[in-house]
Amino acid sequence: SLSIGAVCLQKPFVMAILRQRKTDDVKGPAAAAAATEEPGMIWREDNGVSKLEPVHPRLPKRLEGKSLPKFTAAQVAKHRTSEDCWVIIDERAYDITSFIQAHPGGVGPIFNMAGKDASDVFANYHSARVYRTMLPAYMVGEVTDMVVEPHVADFRNLRQEMLREGLFKTSYLFYAKLCTWMASLFFCSVALSVGAIGAGATWARLLGGALMGVFWQQLAGLGHDLGHSGVTHDFHTDHIVGSALSCLMGLSIGWWKSDHNTHHVVCNAIEHDPNIQHMPLLAITPKIFEKPFWDTYHKKVVGMDRIARALVSNQHLFFYPFMAFARWNLYIQGIIFLLAQPDKLHYWKTELAGIIFFFVWVFSLAFSMPTWGMAVAWIVVSHAVAGILHVQIVLSHWSMETYHGSPYTTKETEWYLMQLRTTMNVATPPCLDFVHLGLQFQIEHHLFPRLPRHNLRKARTEVLAICKKHGIHYHEPGFFAGNFEMWKALKATALAARKTKCGDAGFFQSALWEGLNIVG
Repeated sequence: SLSIGAVCLQKPFVMAILRQRKTDDVKGPAAAAAATEEPGMIWREDNGVSKLEPVHPRLPKRLEGKSLPKFTAAQVAKHRTSEDCWVIIDERAYDITSFIQAHPGGVGPIFNMAGKDASDVFANYHSARVYRTMLPAYMVGEVTDMVVEPHVADFRNLRQEMLREGLFKTSYLFYAKLCTWMASLFFCSVALSVGAIGAGATWARLLGGALMGVFWQQLAGLGHDLGHSGVTHDFHTDHIVGSALSCLMGLSIGWWKSDHNTHHVVCNAIEHDPNIQHMPLLAITPKIFEKPFWDTYHKKVVGMDRIARALVSNQHLFFYPFMAFARWNLYIQGIIFLLAQPDKLHYWKTELAGIIFFFVWVFSLAFSMPTWGMAVAWIVVSHAVAGILHVQIVLSHWSMETYHGSPYTTKETEWYLMQLRTTMNVATPPCLDFVHLGLQFQIEHHLFPRLPRHNLRKARTEVLAICKKHGIHYHEPGFFAGNFEMWKALKATALAARKTKCGDAGFFQSALWEGLNIVG
């Protein structure tokens, strides 16, 4: 992989190949098939290994020997409820109503794609095995009027070329080095914390706490990779490893997958993305308190009451200090999810046992300190250092575009454009890639979530070229510039919150919203 990387950094090989292909007049799955030079075949991957597969899955027995029923996209769009859920994948219609509750990735992603073209979402989240063994049973017909925009064709061809070049295959040498690095952080932290190094001096013990925070931050990066099936590319293998790691990080990978998968599908959607729904504490845009709305993920009404107004109005002042304690919220959210089980959940007993073990060893280590004060200081320092992770997580989205409603219904809101409108990268030199955990390439990660972290920089060059070709904005400030953008967005929202007025239902609402709707 290192030799391939060297070639990629020296020459944008994928776009050179794309420019040689004459596929501009070819649309839909045929365009991707043309890139393989084998009609009717397309590149997909199983366990990260690329392979040629038929563009369309085999027909179910009930449709064999018959003409496929014909539908339009508008007809499919009528099937968009939990009781009647269809999706379009590669110009085929599938009735997946009976599969919603069994979906391993949770209900949220399916709910938000109901009645829509899910071709790119599905391709970027599923292996070839799913196309081959699971899709056929749900096929109901063919969609005859699908239109593929030129930039979509280019992004699909880019994915085909990355598959052809084997870039979805994981480098286990990369993860061996990563695990060695994390093990050194953990054991050095423990040695410093218990006094085996540093003779038990206060500075040494607190340094041990700081190193533990770095360990947790780095381990979360591995958890993120596993949560996306981006290591072995096998759902259950990556999931069980991630669940077992709860004993070292205290976080539920099951809760994270439900929350995060939904976030990816409806990134920055006011009513649907759980990653921007933090009322009453925070609001990233005035749109959140324009009027009360139904939060489809948490299943509750969200509005600005007096407590939320007081907090949001000052969020730009306490945001960064709050991030030092934000990890405790993740602990609580994970435990609640494991006990309540509101969504599809795997290996919950493993995770619950792991989280209990985590708190046992963390508090045992902390309270092995000579004084209670030092024990509390160790806990505060370790979690404050780990708090950099929470800044990194929200940085890529919170200053970007937000919107009401459901995306992927027009050519302006299709999959690729929405990822680029709601996500930004962080400009980082290669030597600091390990610090940012791959989160600095959030654009490429959102476009191709199963692409291994160590190949995201290679993909960046080609994604940037496509964006330039089609005049699509590609946002990539530096880390500090990006933080300033985010802080300005939080401040602007805080100032808007101070101007809200109390409505009839007891919620504070935007005066602008009332004006636009001629209230009164």
